[in-house]
Amino acid sequence: MKNQSFFTRFGFAAAGIKTAIRGESSFQIQVSITVIVLLALGILQATTLWWAIITLCIAMVLTAEMFNTALEHLIDHIHPDRHTAIGVAKDCAAGAVLISSLASVVIFGFFLIDRFSN
Repeated sequence: MKNQSFFTRFGFAAAGIKTAIRGESSFQIQVSITVIVLLALGILQATTLWWAIITLCIAMVLTAEMFNTALEHLIDHIHPDRHTAIGVAKDCAAGAVLISSLASVVIFGFFLIDRFSN
């Protein structure tokens, strides 16, 4: 599997994103929120800096969710039974998604304050 072409590796990455979109309700919700936030940025005429900051936030949340999804699938495949340590690993991964999501909400709040305070 090593040293495959860029396009082959890109295809693997795209397949992973497609799998998350199709099979993970959390990812679907996050993508829906992404669309709403991007529309809001456009309607509210966000500056380039706000576009960049919020795009990074979106990427952070979606990336955290992809890692969470990957970890859950791997763990469930390797050890389908309940186990305390597995629960901790899954909870920590979900916590990472929560932290990135909350930070993104706070940053979007700063954008709204900045936009409407002028």
